[in-house]
Amino acid sequence: MMGATTRRARRRSGRQDTRMDWADTPEQAAFRAEVREAFVDGIPAYYRERAARGLDSDWGQDRRSGDAERENAANSWTDALFEHGWFAPHLPKEYGGAGMSPMEQFIFTQERAAAGAPQVGANGLALLAPTLIVHGTDEQKAQYLPGILNGEKLWAQGYSEPGAGSDLAGLQTRATRDGDEWVINGQKIWTSSAHVADSIFALVRTDPNAPKHRGISFVLIEDIHTPGLSIRPLVNMGWEHGFNETFFEDVRIPAENVLGEVNRGWYVGMTLLDFERSNIAGAISAKRRLDILQEFLHSEQGKATTRVSPVTRTEIADRYIESDVGFNFSFRIISMQDRGLIPNYEASMTKLFLSEVTQDVARTAVHCFGLYANLWDEDDERSPARAFFTRRYVLDIPGTIAAGSSEIQRNIIATRGLGLPRS
Repeated sequence: MMGATTRRARRRSGRQDTRMDWADTPEQAAFRAEVREAFVDGIPAYYRERAARGLDSDWGQDRRSGDAERENAANSWTDALFEHGWFAPHLPKEYGGAGMSPMEQFIFTQERAAAGAPQVGANGLALLAPTLIVHGTDEQKAQYLPGILNGEKLWAQGYSEPGAGSDLAGLQTRATRDGDEWVINGQKIWTSSAHVADSIFALVRTDPNAPKHRGISFVLIEDIHTPGLSIRPLVNMGWEHGFNETFFEDVRIPAENVLGEVNRGWYVGMTLLDFERSNIAGAISAKRRLDILQEFLHSEQGKATTRVSPVTRTEIADRYIESDVGFNFSFRIISMQDRGLIPNYEASMTKLFLSEVTQDVARTAVHCFGLYANLWDEDDERSPARAFFTRRYVLDIPGTIAAGSSEIQRNIIATRGLGLPRS
């Protein structure tokens, strides 16, 4: 900390005080207290109990799970947010959102993640609604926004393809104009929650002769069960079903179901409103998992079945330090947005760092467990921490691939952050 004498000297010299200040302003502190108080009774016990075990929850899949406990939890959490007008924190009030500033969104997300509650609204609320507000016609807004903002309509996102993931602009799914309709043929992959969605929005190629980033259009398929559209599950190596393959065989949609201009869909798809992009939830998740690891290692079972060596003890300390570094990456992003700046390579740094820290936390845990880390069954009394870290070791592998691989993030940092040439 800087001493009072130094501070007085700086004031006399007129030098700007550039010290970091992590404290809330009085207004931010009041908002944080309001959110925290609302969450005490608003977050269902189901989500709190899962968070205490380090488990993530998916609001959209919970709502369509067919499991009464999961569905009741998702519906109760939705009702609690509606009660306070917080279902859509990032959307303007005139469209039914909460109209929160980026800093208020940050505080809201930080408290929600710390309390263990899932984000609501799925891709429809997070991605499609802001894009509709910017690019949609009045008719499209009136048709699609109400179902998103009341939580009833679940949308899937059709972007990635087998040959177009990190290089998304290389997509090949075609849409051909036929009178008053578009006819879509092709395939999408890694389509999250398509098996529980009502609708799907997608990027398709409408001009195969245009340059790669042009000739793409953003289309809305209101009924995911439209003839010719089929969904095939992709079960990951942790035996979980979250992703899907989506096939389009002569799928017909009305011509007016293009969002924005035809052949300008790439730029429509990249639209962001005043989003909070800090990924503070990732930093909180890493810290929570480390706390669960610590708690287990100090338990009777942990003492009996694990041997924490000086090496693994140092690893745990490193992971805690890295989780705090992750917090500061997040604080950097939100401080930029709060000043009206748009994070670019800074967001890539945060994504790259936290996705790798998440994997490192699971790796450190299995190092502590030795051969017990091979136990997968959470009900096996010998499984350390109910096999949570064994499962995370497997399930977190895609974290450095999804939403832009680590290689892509490093390229962005190199070219946009460091000014290095592209080749």
